Amino acid sequence: EDEQIVAEIMRRRFFPAVITHKAWEGFHFAGHEIRITEATDCYGAVVWPSALVLCYFLETNSKQYNLVDKNVIEIGAGTGLVSIVASLLGALVTATDLPELLGNLQHNILQNTKLKCKHQPHVKELSWGIDLEKNFPRSSCHFDYIMAADVVYHHPFLDELLLTFDHLCKKDTVILWAMKFRLDKENQFVSRFQTLFDLKVISNFPSLNITLYKAMRKGRMKA
Repeated sequence: EDEQIVAEIMRRRFFPAVITHKAWEGFHFAGHEIRITEATDCYGAVVWPSALVLCYFLETNSKQYNLVDKNVIEIGAGTGLVSIVASLLGALVTATDLPELLGNLQHNILQNTKLKCKHQPHVKELSWGIDLEKNFPRSSCHFDYIMAADVVYHHPFLDELLLTFDHLCKKDTVILWAMKFRLDKENQFVSRFQTLFDLKVISNFPSLNITLYKAMRKGRMKA
């Protein structure tokens, strides 16, 4: 079953028939052809398999996780694929990442959502753990969903990542988080994450070493 679903997910990707001066990949999600411009000089400007897993889940579980008119924030949005799919599914999306990635992120989101979505998504800078209250004040920022795909990898900002999850997550916020396991450090982060949040596996793909989680604040997860 794992291999069949993974094959279906990977079939959503297509490549240009003619080589162009810009590197891009194409994807079929939410009834649309999505073209993503990539940059090969940084991790954040490439579409990773965890993003495809999360997009496939959003599309195929749109009744249970109805995104229409929901406030969604994606952290570590990278190329913007997850944010684009969430927008096409009716969400009001804020796509965030580091300053140096915002240009490409904005380009992809505008190219794939303009005049196609109920709500035009926003792009905003978010450096994990920095100026959180200033840029995302708790009193006025309420997100129904926090989405994250492959944000935990070999980097020195795991403390800041956990702080960011904690700041953005209200009592009724649902976190949908696709994670590829590579090193023990990632396993340790999951354990630390569970000190603040209840965590439930909703999909698991051993062939990709990717797990899709649902999380909420302690004591808020429904059985």
